[in-house]
Amino acid sequence: MSIEKVRTYFRQFGMEDRILEFPVSSATVELAAKALNVEGARIAKTLSFKLGERVLLVVCAGDAKIDNRRYKDTFGGKASMLSFDEAAALVGHAVGGVCPFAVKEGVEVYLDESLRRFQTVYPAAGSSNSAIEMTMEELEKYSGCRKWVDVCKAWRPEEQA
Repeated sequence: MSIEKVRTYFRQFGMEDRILEFPVSSATVELAAKALNVEGARIAKTLSFKLGERVLLVVCAGDAKIDNRRYKDTFGGKASMLSFDEAAALVGHAVGGVCPFAVKEGVEVYLDESLRRFQTVYPAAGSSNSAIEMTMEELEKYSGCRKWVDVCKAWRPEEQA
């Protein structure tokens, strides 16, 4: 089970007890926000993409959406999300529990600037009813991200109109 892989991953850092499991689904931003009783923007959703042979994860704020132009300018190709089956096979986590921890070798993780406005955020922890609260520094460290990117829209105040 994917959550067990994540739990094992965090055990090496003494953090496995920080994983939160819910009796209800947290598979979407809305469900996770409700389970945690926080605003949806603080849910760190992990979006999975394929670009040629590359598998990319972009972790962004729950209220952010991929901006196709920024994505293409940053990664050099069109944003093409993984299918339900591809996510589990290529990333190692099923849709609803995709997270940047304990992923398959070669998966590239990027953190989006939309997250930086929060003290802490809640990414999933490998299942459709789990999360872990992290600071930006922790998320950067434990996700093994390659770098911070700016590939999302609809989260800046000026884009809310």
